[in-house]
Amino acid sequence: MVEQPPVPRDDKDWTWVLQRPCPQCGFDSAAVRLAQVPTQLAAQVQAWRRVLTRADVRDRPQPQVWSPLEYGCHVRDVYRVFTQRLAQMLAEDDPLFANWDQDATAIEQRYHEQPPQRVSDELAEAGANLADAFAAVDGDAWARTGRRSDGACFTVDTLARYLLHDPAHHLWDVTSAPQPHSAGS
Repeated sequence: MVEQPPVPRDDKDWTWVLQRPCPQCGFDSAAVRLAQVPTQLAAQVQAWRRVLTRADVRDRPQPQVWSPLEYGCHVRDVYRVFTQRLAQMLAEDDPLFANWDQDATAIEQRYHEQPPQRVSDELAEAGANLADAFAAVDGDAWARTGRRSDGACFTVDTLARYLLHDPAHHLWDVTSAPQPHSAGS
């Protein structure tokens, strides 16, 4: 397998997507209806499964831009991390989330070498687990809180809206003209 250079780190604070639509991918967090979160996650999973069957799944459009496979690995891991964060928010009072360095994870887990079918299956399982977890949230639980170490605070409601942007944005990344790496988890 050919070694891939790391993409530039993404140090942006993407929480602004909770205040306004994303001008790149068009995602509008204000339009999300909480009852639809599981359905939207399921739709994202199906779209990602199609991406992971592409003939060019391992090809980077530019050296500093992740391949569809690398983005798919990232989305799988986003679903896993957010399942943990949601569980933590529902079980603990205002938890502080463990740091997750998504760029280091991509390198350490050698995203570019992972088998696309396995990634697709794992992404589907992780997405279904997260959808089920959000489907079980009701009433006052949507107002429970959690925090990142950078000071960003979320309710379960805003965590869901913030989360949905990431896979949607990366679908845009792999279907639009090549852009520098952007994540936002």
